[in-house]
Amino acid sequence: MTRHLAPALAAALTLAALPLLAFAHHGWSSYDSSKVLTLSGVIKESGYEHPHGHIRLEVPGKTWQVTLAPPSRMENRGLPRTMLVPGAKATVVGYPNRTDSDEMRAERITIDGKTVELR
Repeated sequence: MTRHLAPALAAALTLAALPLLAFAHHGWSSYDSSKVLTLSGVIKESGYEHPHGHIRLEVPGKTWQVTLAPPSRMENRGLPRTMLVPGAKATVVGYPNRTDSDEMRAERITIDGKTVELR
């Protein structure tokens, strides 16, 4: 009888974990797409890792945490890691986070005159 319970238990645990996995990836509903932001500043820090790259962008009076695309998409669209260096000037267009006033999701980024669509 125990042999028959193991697969059922494994299936139940898998189903129970699915909502947690969905919650782990935040989705884009936490960003307000009705408010388009265009910010220009200097990259203070960058990350080029999964699930999304990111930069800290210092603009006059504020530093923003900017969520970018996954590294593979950035690479495929012409935004290698070497362009996201501290000290580089960047302009990002995107949407503010609904609850974190220091965070935004970038739709596109321009560095050294090159614009890359991220979505």
